[in-house]
Amino acid sequence: QVQLVESGGGLVQAGGSLRLSCAASGGTFPTYAMGWFRQPPGKEREFVATISGPTGVNTYYTDSVKGRFTVARDNAKNTLYLQMNSLKPEDTAVYVCAARRSSSAAVTANYDYWGQGTQVTVSS
Repeated sequence: QVQLVESGGGLVQAGGSLRLSCAASGGTFPTYAMGWFRQPPGKEREFVATISGPTGVNTYYTDSVKGRFTVARDNAKNTLYLQMNSLKPEDTAVYVCAARRSSSAAVTANYDYWGQGTQVTVSS
């Protein structure tokens, strides 16, 4: 019954910012490690960022977004966030949030629950 619903995507100019949200329901959100993945047009899904549960003490990012993206969680709101700054055209993708029953952050696609995604388009 775990459901993940992303929001906050849109069209932005290169150099701009967006904040994505992922609202979780139907499970014990604070215990889950959470992740963000993205699928650029015509490419395979790739890892973006992950955060451990429940405190979020451990975070990991793919090299291409380090220093630009920040993952965070608000357990009181059952919500995961991805703050994206200094956006580039190559960041254009469908961004998907995911949850794993383990509390350990993971950089692989070995997650248990997946959202439907939100489109992020960065114009040049």
